[in-house]
This record gives sequence, structure tokens and C-alpha cells, in this order.
Amino acid sequence: MHPLTLFKLFFAPVAGWKSLLQGQPSIHRLYLLHVIPFSLIPAAMLYIAGSAHSFAFLELMPGNKLLLVSIAFFIVQLVVVPIMASIVRQLAEVADIHPTYRESFILAAVAPTPLWMAPIFLLVPDIYVNLAIASLAMMASAGFIYFGIPTIFNIRDSGQSALFFGAVFMAGVIAWGFLMICTLVVWGSIQNLLVN
Repeated sequence: MHPLTLFKLFFAPVAGWKSLLQGQPSIHRLYLLHVIPFSLIPAAMLYIAGSAHSFAFLELMPGNKLLLVSIAFFIVQLVVVPIMASIVRQLAEVADIHPTYRESFILAAVAPTPLWMAPIFLLVPDIYVNLAIASLAMMASAGFIYFGIPTIFNIRDSGQSALFFGAVFMAGVIAWGFLMICTLVVWGSIQNLLVN
């Protein structure tokens, strides 16, 4: 994705989504050039912050184990995006909207961008700063979904768009929770390896 398009998505979301759709990104291109690089940010920042700042919850784990958790986190993110695209498509079918998988994938791949960028602030070893940034990132992702749905799926009815937004947003929150649970399970498994 062109950096100008990303800038537009944050500050002029409708124009940003239209610009993105005009480029007609393929699923493979979007996955390779957007999802993979942006998914690396949280995983890398988890490892860097844990190694550099020794946050209270990270200092319990030595570097090589923290690296395993970061890699697992990265892989789970890569798996969640295509699954989320399928869920978006299924939700659309229920709402009597008939998108292609590509349209659903565009939304699923681009909407979490603010959440992927937020961990950059883990370089600042302040929990309140990071909570504030995470909250802003969540709101920005919700905005991406809110403005993306009518543009990507060509929905004219604002009520239908709002209902679909609610369903997609809830599915996104559940997917985010699943991502956190998977990471904690991996974390716990690696901690158990440390004890044994």
C-alpha cells in the first residue's frame, strides 16, 4: 500500500478507501506487502521491549524464550487475517450483502493497521502511554471499519451499514481476544518449559 493512501485512511478515510480500491490490490500483493510487514511490528516490538526495557511481565522470560513467543505471535497474526476475511464474508452474506473474498480480505487486511502500528510505542517504557496509544489504535481501527464498509461493499443504506459495522467490529474484537489468548497460551507453555 502506498504511504499516501495509508495517510489518507487516517485523516480522510473515505478518500483513503477509494484510493486503495482504485489501485485494485490483489490478495497476494496485499498480504505480502502489507499484512506481513505490519504483522512483524508487534512481534518485533514485543521482543525488543522485553529485551531492552524489561517490563515487569516480560522480565520473567529470557531472550530466547521471548523470541519464541514473538515468533508465535507473528504466525498467529498471519493466520488470523485470512480467517477474519472469511468471517467478514460470512457476516456479509447473512446481512444480504454478497462481497467477493477479495473485498472481505481488503477490509480484514487493512482495518488492523493502527493496532499493528501501536506497539512502536513500547519503546516508551510507560504503561500509561502504551494504554493510551492502544486505546487510540482501537478507535482508529474501528474508524477504518466504519468508513471502509460502505465504500468497499458499496452499501448505500446507512442502517444496513451500521448493523454490518457492529457485526464486523464484534468479530474483530473476538479475533483480537483470540490472538491474545493464543499468545498467553504459548507464553504459559514456554514458562512451563522454563520450570521443567
